[in-house]
Amino acid sequence: MKRIPRISESEWEVLSVLWDHPALTANEVFDKLSGREWKFSTVRTFLARLEKKGAVGARDNPSAKTYSALLSREECVREASQSFLDRVFDGATASLLVHFARSRRLSARELDELEAILKQKRKGE
Repeated sequence: MKRIPRISESEWEVLSVLWDHPALTANEVFDKLSGREWKFSTVRTFLARLEKKGAVGARDNPSAKTYSALLSREECVREASQSFLDRVFDGATASLLVHFARSRRLSARELDELEAILKQKRKGE
């Protein structure tokens, strides 16, 4: 199984840009993050960290280095979710679900989706 590194909140934002727009230069990533008050050097630092962690790959091109995500969003979400579940709920999935069901407003569609998932789980899916 592939080891998924821990991704910081800021690194997650940079990686999200690369999931949505593969093969970007550092300048292009910086432009996509224009709503953030980051300097260009900050974006380059995050790209370098993500590359070192194996989450991002870089390709040297004649005009500029381009960056692409090496890990899928799904892989990173799964790892972050498991980490959160382990840290906050001691790995107890039911406790997490009960907490969110009680503390958040859920739409009829979300409730239907949860019911369908629970029915599948009961059938041994």
